[in-house]
Amino acid sequence: MNETRRGIAYGIGAYLLWGAFPLYFTLISVVSPLEIVSWRVLSTLLVCAVLVTIARKWQEFARIFKTPKLLGMYTLSALLLYANWQIFVIGVVTGHVLETSLGYFINPILTVLFGVIFWREKLNKLQWAAITIALVGVIVSAIAYGKFPWIALGLALSFGLYGVVHQRIESVDGITGLAAESVISAPIGIVQGIILAMTVGLNAFSHGAGTFALVLISGVFTAAPLILFGESARRLPLTYVGFLQFITPIIGFLYGYLVLHESVSLGRWIGFIGVWIALVLLVTDMIRKARSTPLADAQPSTGQSRLD
Repeated sequence: MNETRRGIAYGIGAYLLWGAFPLYFTLISVVSPLEIVSWRVLSTLLVCAVLVTIARKWQEFARIFKTPKLLGMYTLSALLLYANWQIFVIGVVTGHVLETSLGYFINPILTVLFGVIFWREKLNKLQWAAITIALVGVIVSAIAYGKFPWIALGLALSFGLYGVVHQRIESVDGITGLAAESVISAPIGIVQGIILAMTVGLNAFSHGAGTFALVLISGVFTAAPLILFGESARRLPLTYVGFLQFITPIIGFLYGYLVLHESVSLGRWIGFIGVWIALVLLVTDMIRKARSTPLADAQPSTGQSRLD
């Protein structure tokens, strides 16, 4: 029970930090979102290099690049992760925090659907009802809003597919895997930064030492919740982690609606309410399964964290 409590505490810490990401990226919104991600990749790479050194994981890190299959899978996951980061930062910096939260509300539903597509899992009636309601809500929202919610669906798709890729990767700890992904995506970030420097210029240096310092420590903000999540996932069954993951989009929604005062049209409310109803159905299904499986028999989570 003590380990379960620790797992819950670690999990809450991780998802609270992820929930604070919109506030963090709002603070540096004066910097181009394309530039922010370039700096973030390089900063995360430096942080991971320190952590891999402390944990003495360089041999495991080298194994990834010596194994073609592993390297190929991590290349794909790195591209999906980079896309997820870029879409999220663009969403926050351009004032679409509510849409980013919608994306992470959609993500659990999309994960269930990917189970059908990629693993041929069979869904019960409640799960199919949840997916159908969520899909209708998103479609009606897009029609009423007059704009395709590409930020929300882009986030859900990129991270959902990221999780699918990681389910096919051999057992590699999170920090070593993130270090490999950072090495693979670093050239993209560097090229992106060079193009920006040659066209519009880099402006992270133009808004004072405080802003530049916040940009540079983005790697710490990326790695810290990952470490907490890893400790949580080792101690908790997937059902518990599934409940905790809703902390992040709830914080994002409250921040966008109550603090940033983003407008919520009827179309957007329809989308959110449809997804929330779907989530209630999924949570109901999770509770039903949890009651039929004693905690002592539940398996620790092997699911993926969100990495935006």
